[in-house]
Formats: sequence, structure tokens, C-alpha cells
Amino acid sequence: MNKLCNLCPRKCNANRTNIKGFCGCGRLIHISKVMLHHWEEPIISGQESGKGSGAIFFSGCNLKCVYCQNELISRSENGTEYKTKQFLNLIKELEKMGALNINLVTPTHYVEEIIKALKIYKPKIPVVYNTSGYEDPQVIKKLNNLIDIYLVDYKYCDNDISFKYSRAIDYNINCVNSINEMLKQCPKNIYKIENDVELLTKGVIIRHLVLPNNVDNSKKVLDSIKKEFGTDVLLSIMCQYVPCGDLKNFQEINRKLKPIEYKAVITYAQRLGFKDFFIQEFDSASKSYIPDFKL
Repeated sequence: MNKLCNLCPRKCNANRTNIKGFCGCGRLIHISKVMLHHWEEPIISGQESGKGSGAIFFSGCNLKCVYCQNELISRSENGTEYKTKQFLNLIKELEKMGALNINLVTPTHYVEEIIKALKIYKPKIPVVYNTSGYEDPQVIKKLNNLIDIYLVDYKYCDNDISFKYSRAIDYNINCVNSINEMLKQCPKNIYKIENDVELLTKGVIIRHLVLPNNVDNSKKVLDSIKKEFGTDVLLSIMCQYVPCGDLKNFQEINRKLKPIEYKAVITYAQRLGFKDFFIQEFDSASKSYIPDFKL
């Protein structure tokens, strides 16, 4: 194992055995919350009355968007430390609880430990890699045959915007190249019907969160998706943005999305020829849908 961490495009070169990386974490897995999660896409979480997705929320983050709704856990190494055996026991426990899948939320900076664990024990239910999209495609290659579903954000196409909100001027190229690798590993979405509910068992979902005053960025993202991956990919276009964090220097996003902004992006997606995508109701833009990380 390389002691100097260059797992993500930050290439911060930190020896995370002794110091924290840009992600705010050391090498050993820290987990802030484990829950049966009902608020992902329906093909991930099932119906609200069902068991839900077995979500494991990791501490820290390699992107750290200024508007992060999970800022209580994404800024530092909060939570409980899990060694490999303990982590696997946690996965097995979620399986016993009837989770539809194992949903690894913000896993990028722990990918080495995750690979180590999944090579020892691969769950009988799908494993979901739930990521911001700021990934090194060469690292994603190492996940081949270990990950069943990639639930990946494509946040920005405009480099100036990605730098402004996430200090990641190279976000777009790394996101595109990583999604290409994900689609190589999972070229076709495979579903099953369970209790009259359609569930994804293998595949890729590309998410995009529409930001206030950033409709042009959203349109550029959709243009890029069509150009790079075609219009047959499965999209999730989200309006759940809620102002979080200290946004005094980012007043343009210090409000919820307007319906007219969201409609403009949905209409544009339809005009480009996308047919298979999820949309959200506007009541999803509420802090009540953010997990309580204080529990």
C-alpha cells in the first residue's frame, strides 16, 4: 500500500497514516451514520414503506462543496473508526436487516480499505458506489467486479464554476473519464422486480443537482452527457438543493431553486433526446430529508 495518498484528483500526497489528507481523514475508515435510507432514487431505495437502501455515510470528503448539505460529517473525521472485520460485520448486519443494497456514500478517500474488504466478502445484495464524481478513473478501474451500481454525480461542466464552489478546476475531465470507466464496467442497466417494485441490480445512474442561478451550467452538463455517453444513459435531475453552510460569499446560491429554473433544465433534457430520467418534486428541497447526523 502506498503511504502517500493520491487516490483522488487532488493528489494531495499526504501520508494519511500520520496526518489528514485534503479529505480531512486518515487512512482507517470512519463512518458517521448507518441507516436504511428511503430517499434515494426509487430503483435504489424501493418504496418508502419498504426496507430501503443500506446507506453507510463515510466521514470526510475529497470535494467539500461550499453548499454541502452533509457538512456536519464531510468536513472532518467525525464518526466511529471501523477496521476491516468490523466494517464487514456492519455490511453483513445491513444484509440481515433486509437492506436492498449496500450504499457506500462518499467513499472515494476510503477506496483502498473498501477494496480490501470487498475482496474478503462480497455481499449477496448489490454494492452501490455513491460518489460526487470527482474521481481518478485509474482508481475506478480497480473497483471492477466489486461494485454493482455506480450512483455518480456530474455537478459541473464549467471549470470556473467547479473551482468557485468546490476548488476543483479539473472536475469536469475527471468526472467524464471516470463515468466512461463506470459505463465500461456496467454497460447495461439490469433490473429485477421485487414485491412489485422495480429495482436496479447493476448499472450506472448519472445524477445532476441543479443549482440556483446556474441553469447554463446544467445545460452544459447535459450537452456533455449527450456528447460523451449518448442519450440512452439513465439520468437523475434533482431540484433538492437547500442552502447549507456559510454562503455569505456566494449569495447567488443562497436560496432554493426556482421552479422556472428546474423546468428549463428538464425541458432542455427532453429537447436533447433524453427519455429515461428521474425528476423530483419540489418538496424534496427540505432539510427534513437530510439525515440527522447528530444521532
